[in-house]
Amino acid sequence: MTLRASFRQLLLLAFVLIAALLGAVSLSGLQALQGVLAQSRANGQQSTQLNLATRGLAERSTDMERAARQYLVLGDDALRQRFDDAANQAQALLLPLGQYPPTAALAQQWLASAVRIRSQLADDRVPRPSRGNAVAAEFQTLDGISRGLSQQVQQSIAEHNQQVQNALEEQRNRQVQQVLVAIVAAAVAALAFGLWLTRPLRRLGQSIVALGEGRLQQAIQIHGPADLASLGRQLDWLRLRLTELDEDKARFLRHTSHELKTPLAALREGVALLQEGVGGTLGSEQAEIVAILQHNTGVLQQQIEDLLRYNAAAFDARQLQRRPTVLRTLLDGVVQAQRLSWQARSLSVAVEGDATLSHPVDPERLGMALGNLLSNAVRFSPPGGRIRWWVGTLSSQVVFEISDSGPGIPEDEREHIFDPFFRGHIQPQNQPRGSGIGLAIVREQVAAHGGLVRAMANTGGACFQIVLPLDTSHV
Repeated sequence: MTLRASFRQLLLLAFVLIAALLGAVSLSGLQALQGVLAQSRANGQQSTQLNLATRGLAERSTDMERAARQYLVLGDDALRQRFDDAANQAQALLLPLGQYPPTAALAQQWLASAVRIRSQLADDRVPRPSRGNAVAAEFQTLDGISRGLSQQVQQSIAEHNQQVQNALEEQRNRQVQQVLVAIVAAAVAALAFGLWLTRPLRRLGQSIVALGEGRLQQAIQIHGPADLASLGRQLDWLRLRLTELDEDKARFLRHTSHELKTPLAALREGVALLQEGVGGTLGSEQAEIVAILQHNTGVLQQQIEDLLRYNAAAFDARQLQRRPTVLRTLLDGVVQAQRLSWQARSLSVAVEGDATLSHPVDPERLGMALGNLLSNAVRFSPPGGRIRWWVGTLSSQVVFEISDSGPGIPEDEREHIFDPFFRGHIQPQNQPRGSGIGLAIVREQVAAHGGLVRAMANTGGACFQIVLPLDTSHV
């Protein structure tokens, strides 16, 4: 099913989803951190208020004790009023301590002690010295309660600080876990999106390679984003168009060859009749002209047949029947098939390389390419020369290499020798001039296997390499 979204939209969606995932983790951590900071701020404010209360309470206690002792000695009502004012201020400072659960009980005890001191000061029935001893003892109790309040406040502050620290540590660990999970999830999502989105791109690349190599039988179908699927349909249209053009070319060649062969056969027959003297005895000059006509008609017929043979080989190269083949065995068979031709010229042919190397190829088509290279080497090698074959793997590629002891290939012709009907200016003596399609057929057959053939730099003779990819999944 073709997706409506385009490749760009899906790629943008992938980035948005990954960014949203990482953003959600960041916002979650930020909110949790703000909560911890708010709690820490509230605890800090409360701790400050409690510290101020305990410090002020200690100061008021001192004022209360001084005023009470002076009142018991002097009996001045102003001193009594000073005690009451300090006690009232202490009660106001004691309010937050009474509302704070850890110090509420001690605050009640402090108030009860202050009430007892107030009542002892007001009891005129008891002599002042006796009241002084009782008030002093009560103030000692009050001091102990004040110290208890201060210690309790400090302990509570320390506990709150520890709680905040624990909360921060817990939140840090949770944030680390969330970030790690988010990173893993984002990586998995990115990998999944990458694989999903690059699969149609890889398929497009394989389809383009197939078109370039002339493999036009399989329909091109791209499943994925809408724009890539549309591009796949255009490539399939191009495949169909190339198929039509190939058929038109083959049809044109067949018709042209037929149209040329008929008058050419009549022309050759007429020339043969003239040469046989059916139309009368020919003079020496006339016989020479007839011989030229006979030679040229033969050359023309050979060129037409070469053209048809090249076209048939180019078409057959697209119909590969691959199967696992031991390449050294295939090469030995090619050499044996031409044994009479190279033995007739007293040539020696050596086959070297990996004897167990197997590779999925079409042995008939690849054998044709190897045979053309061998016949080319036999044709250009001098009598008694040496031809060397080697097969093996180099840089994760299958390599065939053939070298001979012939005149070699000029550098300016090295790029053109695989062109159809190209014939170099160096030709073997006492042999008919070649048609120029043998190496072109080699290139067609090798390209159909997804490989390439190249002429190496001169090393005392011609040297050719056929390179095939070990991975045939793209061919």
